[in-house]
Amino acid sequence: MGKPTGFLEYKRETSEAVKPKTRIQNFNEFHTPLTEEEQRTQGARCMACGVPFCQSGAMVGGMVSGCPLHNLVPEWNDFVYLGNWEQAYYRLHRTNSFPEFTSRVCPALCEAACTCGLHGDPVSVKENEHAIIEKAYEEGWAAAKPPRVRTGKKVAVIGSGPSGLAAADQLNKRGHSVTVYERSDRIGGLLMYGIPNMKLEKHIVDRKVKIMEAEGVEFVTDANVGENVDAAKLMEEYDRVILACGSSNPRDIKAPGRDAKGIYFAVDFLKATTKSLLDSDLKDGKFISAKGKNVVIIGGGDTGNDCVGTCIRHGCKSVIQLEMMPKAPDQRAENNPWPEWPKICKTDYGQEEAIALFGHDPRIYQTTVKEFVKDKKGNLKKLVTVKLESKKDPATGRFVMSEIEGSEETIPAELVLIAAGFLGSQDYVTKAFGVEVNERTNVKTAPGEYRTNVKNVFTAGDMHRGQSLVVWAIREGREAARAVDYDLMGFTNLQPQ
Repeated sequence: MGKPTGFLEYKRETSEAVKPKTRIQNFNEFHTPLTEEEQRTQGARCMACGVPFCQSGAMVGGMVSGCPLHNLVPEWNDFVYLGNWEQAYYRLHRTNSFPEFTSRVCPALCEAACTCGLHGDPVSVKENEHAIIEKAYEEGWAAAKPPRVRTGKKVAVIGSGPSGLAAADQLNKRGHSVTVYERSDRIGGLLMYGIPNMKLEKHIVDRKVKIMEAEGVEFVTDANVGENVDAAKLMEEYDRVILACGSSNPRDIKAPGRDAKGIYFAVDFLKATTKSLLDSDLKDGKFISAKGKNVVIIGGGDTGNDCVGTCIRHGCKSVIQLEMMPKAPDQRAENNPWPEWPKICKTDYGQEEAIALFGHDPRIYQTTVKEFVKDKKGNLKKLVTVKLESKKDPATGRFVMSEIEGSEETIPAELVLIAAGFLGSQDYVTKAFGVEVNERTNVKTAPGEYRTNVKNVFTAGDMHRGQSLVVWAIREGREAARAVDYDLMGFTNLQPQ
């Protein structure tokens, strides 16, 4: 359980971040890890609670509390404290296919549910996880381990994001022959092109992909199933197919002037930057540049923050982030008790950088765009914004955000990035396979299951559950793999979640 009195003796420490004005000079990850001894001290803080909410993944107050993967957090925290890094890795990898990804990009649901956080600071679970997996690579414990026996069964996975990779990894370990089809030029999906380099450097993704290849997984890039790859042929060639194509339809903003030049979806902006960065270190100019521009980002989530950080690295003139909802409280409200996810205001790395560079938080709350204003050539030149307030809709009885009359303001903008979330799967894929979708355009299955209405076709990840976290995508991929394995073999020995 770590050191019995560790949570009383030691303070929480995390890796030090490079100062904002320094780190914005490049697209590299910017945290300096703790020393091995310092990390062991952090492992000592784990209390091994009678009820470890950190690994529960249970619904509390309508929100998930703890890790959806049910990571064995107290166990590997104890191994970290004892310096038994190899056993820590094996316990971590038992439930999590990709700790190298989650330890970098997960919002740490485990820490929000840590009992130490009830009256103090939670255990630095995410940092311990990062230390374990990097130590495993350094020592060779994470090296390729191909299956000794093959079953003769073939599975196609469509999409190489976290859910597709997790499903492929598990099914390959079981001995099935797995081929992953990816429509982009690089493997990784969301991990490769949806998350900026400063959060997840792409050699980390490539490192794991190479291991999976050495273990026998086949990857096919530039394979857009439903367009240049025939879905019917895949269903003939493979015993089972898993659709893991993500939630790829960006939510749009409907306002006059939407056709102005200079308005882009955030996902296209981020992908173009990362691809150009990987191809040429941005020298090819094949990206949407924010240099010297007044930028407005519509959307206040993680993607919006990533756009803030990316625009600053481009050299933008200014950056503003519009959020429709009110600012969350700085401390937990009484109706949001532990171990619920804390609904508090979070200032992320991009916002920190904007504050350091421009002297103020880029976020403007309870505000949306009323009009995009163009110049004579059709280029965006400014926005008309309007303030919002919460009002009860007499027709539905629900509270909605409504415009405040007379609150319009005009702000300069040559570049607008829409980061308002995603609406579901893309229909050219679902129609190609003939699978049913629900009212949210997610692929339809029975509750808690992964089998679609089409024989031998399964689904997982955001395409199945809607836009969510990487950790949920990994869980979905692992569970879909278990369902496929059972369907193929009549039983399964894959680890349940």
